[in-house]
Amino acid sequence: MTNLTEIHEIKALLDRHGFRFSKSLGQNFLRASWVPEKIADAAGLDEHTGVLEIGPGIGCLTAELSRRAKKVLSIEADRALQPVLAETLSGRENVELLFGDALKQDFAALARERFASCGRAVVCANLPYNISSPVLTALVRAGRFQRLTVMVQRELAQRVCAREDTADYGAFTVLMQWHALPEKLFDVPPDCFIPAPKVTSSVLRLERRAAPPAAVNDEGRMFALVRAAFGQRRKTLCNALANGMGLPRERIAEALKGLNLDERVRGEALSLADFAALSDALSENMTGPARTAGPAS
Repeated sequence: MTNLTEIHEIKALLDRHGFRFSKSLGQNFLRASWVPEKIADAAGLDEHTGVLEIGPGIGCLTAELSRRAKKVLSIEADRALQPVLAETLSGRENVELLFGDALKQDFAALARERFASCGRAVVCANLPYNISSPVLTALVRAGRFQRLTVMVQRELAQRVCAREDTADYGAFTVLMQWHALPEKLFDVPPDCFIPAPKVTSSVLRLERRAAPPAAVNDEGRMFALVRAAFGQRRKTLCNALANGMGLPRERIAEALKGLNLDERVRGEALSLADFAALSDALSENMTGPARTAGPAS
């Protein structure tokens, strides 16, 4: 059996199938056995769990998930890996491969249809750097996964876990933390991959919230406000919202005062509850259809 994290065996496997790495797909395969083992352990899997994996590569994490879960559904964009995965995952009857673009998938439908026999659905993946933000956005908004355990670029992990009044805190932070409770577990250095990336990776665990962290009348409008607040983050919140949403500056200042917030405050100083309260306070001035949240930075 091929050792899927031993460098010489990885190269022999890929050469055997004529595989070449694609920079456009952000392919970096793990070559340190402790990493997929530790990620799979952190996911907290059991015989009742269905696991969605995105970007299996040559299958080293997939194999670890298969040993621990009831079912694994792996989505891979690169069809050149089809014969590779057919070899490395041969005999693993609880693994299903789906070749296609993860960003075009209906994650809620996949969880509902493919994990119907499982007690719960989770995500565990070494996400390609180039799609990490939009994939995380789609996964948390799907609302079907109890836990996400994912490896991403360290800078993105810092943004997901950031606290207010820090440089990393932004619209993407608010979106992630509105839906889930994030925790950074450990870092993975570049030399654990082939080819080695130029950045350090981090493993995150996000537990889905049972309910939003604050009451709000319209989430879509709140996230429109959040995007506007961080769209010009060096400006005061009054100016950012006046420019980004066309709201009267005096009305914004009045709403901030009503929430005991200084009118010179910047968006990065507001908590999730603050954004919810401000959205409701300004709702009478926020006309037009609600906009849904996207992977804003």
